[in-house]
Amino acid sequence: MTGQRSTEPTEPRQSRIERNTKETQIVLHLNLDGTGASKIDTGIPFFNHMLEAWSKHALMDLQVDAKGDLDVDLHHTVEDVGICLGQAFREALGDKAGINRFGDALIPMDETLVQAAVDFGGRAAFVYRADALKGRWIGTFDAELAREFFGGFVGAALCNLHLEVRYGENAHHIVEALFKAFARATAAAVRLDPRVVGVPSTKGTLTA
Repeated sequence: MTGQRSTEPTEPRQSRIERNTKETQIVLHLNLDGTGASKIDTGIPFFNHMLEAWSKHALMDLQVDAKGDLDVDLHHTVEDVGICLGQAFREALGDKAGINRFGDALIPMDETLVQAAVDFGGRAAFVYRADALKGRWIGTFDAELAREFFGGFVGAALCNLHLEVRYGENAHHIVEALFKAFARATAAAVRLDPRVVGVPSTKGTLTA
């Protein structure tokens, strides 16, 4: 039909990121236009589960092979994977032409309710309201590490991310709801809209 343009990307919106430091060695593949397939190995079972949930609910393909100094702490691996995922988004989005740019989600999980909002506008800002996770553990996983993951993502992706736990009791439910809300919000933000011509910004760029 004339007068319409396809929302299909002309080139695959994919990226591959490698990070090698004394603390972590990470290889990450991301396909923004995937189906939710994932292959995750971080050495941290609960974190693997969260990344798999993110991939599934964002409908983005994600592969992560991460080796870190887990004998020291889980912190470096969790934060650095967040950094790599943020870098992967920034690379795969390119100039961000045609995307919605903004996305939000309100996600329940049993007794928990979490809200996420994101803007891939080229500036890093992070607001995290999850006091219910302070001092909490999920097995051997420090629930407060979720903040380090999301903060790492924001700094590398150069986006605004606001996460708020409206209410909740079970730490597992809260963290999982955070990842699922993050998934749905990012999926909405990077979705291509046929009405968007060029970059969705009045200044004409989202990368400068």
